[in-house]
Amino acid sequence: MTEIEKLVALFAENVAAQTDSIWKGDAKTGNKHAKRYMEAFSKLTAQGDAGRDALTVLFTHPRMDVRVSAAAYLLRFRTTEARAILEEAARGEGLVPFEASLVLKNWESGTWALDLAEDAADRSEPTPPASPSKRSRPRTERAGIDRRKRSKRDKPAS
Repeated sequence: MTEIEKLVALFAENVAAQTDSIWKGDAKTGNKHAKRYMEAFSKLTAQGDAGRDALTVLFTHPRMDVRVSAAAYLLRFRTTEARAILEEAARGEGLVPFEASLVLKNWESGTWALDLAEDAADRSEPTPPASPSKRSRPRTERAGIDRRKRSKRDKPAS
């Protein structure tokens, strides 16, 4: 088994394990598995298109959660195939179909951003940070009047 095949297997195993942990109510273990499959995906994308191509074998995986996760991560790279998988899954009911519908919603609204490697390659220079709004000013710039309600403890000792 090649290194890429091992990473694909690691991705699939940890997606399935995360889903199983969620169903058991074990968020801590679920988060551990999520971290592992995200690391596997990062290592796959570091291999370029070959790593992404290898992940497409999961489009036919027997578990819907694995198919949906692979499609979500490969939506920009394999848009037609990934959308078909997500649309099919979104027709159902439950957690995984809900996840598929959210991915599609974010894709259509332009807020989807899972495969960040391509985003970084497309930008020639970093995006500058947005200027703060009035609501995000530091407290030192706000009105200087102390408006908090006084309590009995604030009264001077007599």
